[in-house]
Amino acid sequence: MNETTRWYHLVAYFFAGLFLMNVVPHLTNGVSGSPFQSPFATPSGEGLSPATTNVLWAFFNLVAGYALCRVGTFSLRKTSHAAVFGLGALLIGLFSAHHFGQFHGGL
Repeated sequence: MNETTRWYHLVAYFFAGLFLMNVVPHLTNGVSGSPFQSPFATPSGEGLSPATTNVLWAFFNLVAGYALCRVGTFSLRKTSHAAVFGLGALLIGLFSAHHFGQFHGGL
């Protein structure tokens, strides 16, 4: 079956890329036992959250990204799908590098 890609499919794939890229810093810090910034810290996004919180936040992002990839018929072979997915991943990656770099000397 050849399903037509609707505009909201592309929006979903953009956010899927965003959520799935956001898994990386939280999961890597969490599974290594390191505290890391999360939305649940005080202040939010700046304070450190325990490793367990970061693993749970990474898992939530993984589930959300997976669910968004199931909107329509996602295919990395379709340029429009891959492009908007990649754009979401790139933008959150750049934002994270800048934001977390303030706290970890990466600027």
